[in-house]
Amino acid sequence: MIEGVSIASALIGGAAGAYLGYQLAPTDWSDGVRIAFAGAVAVVGAVAIDGLAELVLAPMRRLMYRNRSTASVSSGRGSAPAPADTLDQALAQVATATEDDAANRAASSSIRIDHGDNFLRDVDRWRGYEDGEVSFYLAPGVWLHHRSEKDKYGYGESLFTLLTGDGDEPVVITGLEQIRHHLAARVAGLPAGDRRHRGRRRAQGRDHRARQPPRGPRSLTGYPFRPGPARRGGAVRWPISPSP
Repeated sequence: MIEGVSIASALIGGAAGAYLGYQLAPTDWSDGVRIAFAGAVAVVGAVAIDGLAELVLAPMRRLMYRNRSTASVSSGRGSAPAPADTLDQALAQVATATEDDAANRAASSSIRIDHGDNFLRDVDRWRGYEDGEVSFYLAPGVWLHHRSEKDKYGYGESLFTLLTGDGDEPVVITGLEQIRHHLAARVAGLPAGDRRHRGRRRAQGRDHRARQPPRGPRSLTGYPFRPGPARRGGAVRWPISPSP
């Protein structure tokens, strides 16, 4: 709004200057010279009127920017509660602050398993508790749980586990694909034991394949190549023999 007023004042000053310049120009001048003179007076008039308007608009602009910055800070950060009058009130305030702190920590640490940073990052969906643990509601009967544990160096390490209302053992979560597999299994109606064993068998299969030694080349008959020890005719012979 203030910028609009500044532009309007400059236009008004320019129009007034052009009119006055054309009227004040001597009549014996040619039309081209009178128009050029009017244009010059219009520029001077626009600059003069805009400068006078800026004396009034500058304080208003600073006040508006100050109010806008104050509003953005207040909307992004909650105000602290009033000082407690009793120990019970102080305990309640600290408990609420602990829950909010735990929820923010879980949302910040969720980047460890959600690199997209657009699902678990929503702090409003994390429910903090007084003991510092947090839960994220995923689906009916399924929660993602977060807690911080001390590592061997004494630093806090985030641990995410999947909890269900079926009495399943907590599943350590290291990526969103694990949550997707679990929810897909529940949608398919698999029992809790099958879901757990299926995940274990899949992981064991991957480990077994990773431990297998690489297979060597095979001949057309299916037996592996075994290099012979002798040279005949200046060439190395590679006889094919069945493996023992």
